[in-house]
Amino acid sequence: MATSAAAAASTLPYLGAMDVVSEAELREKGFMGLRKTKLVCTVGPACVGALPALARGGMGVARVNLCHGGRGWHRAVMREVRRLNEEEGFCVSLMVDTEGSQLLVADHGGAASVKAEDGSEWLFTSKRTDESHPFTMHVNFDKFSEDILVGDELVIDGGMATFEVIEKVGNDLRCKCTDPGLLLPRAKLSFWRNGKLVERNFGLPTLSAKDWADIEFGIAEGVDCIALSFVKDANDIKYLKTYLSRKSLEHIKIFAKVESLESLKNLKDIIEASDGVMVARGDLGVQIPLEQIPAIQEAIVDLCRRLNKPVIVASQLLESMVEYPTPTRAEVADVSEAVRQYADAVMLSAESAIGAYPQKALAVLRAASERMESWSREENMQKLLPQHQLAIALPDRISEQICTSAAEMANNLAVDAIFVYTKYGHMASLLSRNRPNPPIFAFTDNANSRKSMNLYWGVIPLQLPLSNNMEDNFNQTIKLMKSKGSVKSGDTVLVVADSDLNRPRAATSVFQSIQVRIVD
Repeated sequence: MATSAAAAASTLPYLGAMDVVSEAELREKGFMGLRKTKLVCTVGPACVGALPALARGGMGVARVNLCHGGRGWHRAVMREVRRLNEEEGFCVSLMVDTEGSQLLVADHGGAASVKAEDGSEWLFTSKRTDESHPFTMHVNFDKFSEDILVGDELVIDGGMATFEVIEKVGNDLRCKCTDPGLLLPRAKLSFWRNGKLVERNFGLPTLSAKDWADIEFGIAEGVDCIALSFVKDANDIKYLKTYLSRKSLEHIKIFAKVESLESLKNLKDIIEASDGVMVARGDLGVQIPLEQIPAIQEAIVDLCRRLNKPVIVASQLLESMVEYPTPTRAEVADVSEAVRQYADAVMLSAESAIGAYPQKALAVLRAASERMESWSREENMQKLLPQHQLAIALPDRISEQICTSAAEMANNLAVDAIFVYTKYGHMASLLSRNRPNPPIFAFTDNANSRKSMNLYWGVIPLQLPLSNNMEDNFNQTIKLMKSKGSVKSGDTVLVVADSDLNRPRAATSVFQSIQVRIVD
């Protein structure tokens, strides 16, 4: 069983209102001004004290990378996020990243970064010593040099520095720097031969013993999502989901991080097995040519939307803001392109975790997202997107068709908002998949479902008691939102409802409806 912290996540008092950020946006900008792209921030030393400011700035998901820091620090961050939700009216989901099995430059024994000069010779070794040695890099895997030949290229962090292997010394490699650059702690290694990645299978599990310990820690602290690193195939996802199911923790969502050549080969199966996907472009760029990244990103985003899985575009979106208070124009264009592709979320990594300007980076991410969404509406680009049938069983096909039709009606009738009443968030996800013009207000009586909908494009999740009487539910929500100044008389709302919110997910019949209501 999960500990009390995890249990508390599903027994919070009914919040009875939307989160304070969405409420403020709605008052300031109206329905069509609500931002639809979700914002994820990686929490690190640079922003721990700024968590309240980041939440006010639009952070919808706080990501904790368990590769860095210790248990005490991770626990403090997670509890602060929960406090913000419970005491200050935010709705921020918690995501943890597993480390996964990967080859890393673990330590160079010097300062935070070391410059590799052109022509300098370096020893890459798995031997560990207590002393630092100049021109030596320690790799955290004994067999890292297996199948590597003299003449191969050793590339650091996708091109930060490049070396040529000039000699094999036992399991070590002596290399000469051919492209100078900075060697950072925990930098990624890849080996190339004749312009192609040297692919090797060391038989390492996707989840190490450390990863399992981290997952148990995350469960105990009530996390909402687990981002699984270096996924090889769908079985990696299925195994973890089965493990969570046995603990009655199906509400914890599993996001597959697409960051390797192996994951690209099994992409469709991985997406179908997961609850969502993170396009980890930094690590992906270590294993594939950089010029292929844009096309691969667009293909992954499109496939995720078609398969109804939320997708996060991550890594190096505003990388220059790690050091500088303003981004490059190319970086803003990069963010805007991810938004134009209808990614569900965009993510800050080092920019918020270790950067000098985490709040400014989030403000840029938010402003760029809002402007691109506005431009899409102005240019009438946000038409109903093509879909293909996902469901097989008739009840599921009915739900799918109702949500597709509802999105089309909402666009054609230019309604102000879509209301959906949902137990587990599935109907909200089907509406989001169509990327309609109006915002989607998803009402649920389940705290875990509310958190899981935090990564659905265009969805504002609210938690409040619901009954099987849809008229009562509608009147209750209208009364609530009127009291907050969120809706007014004359507003047009398209309502999508399941008449039996307590119906099991596997039920053989459905009673769903679409209504268009004008607020009195």
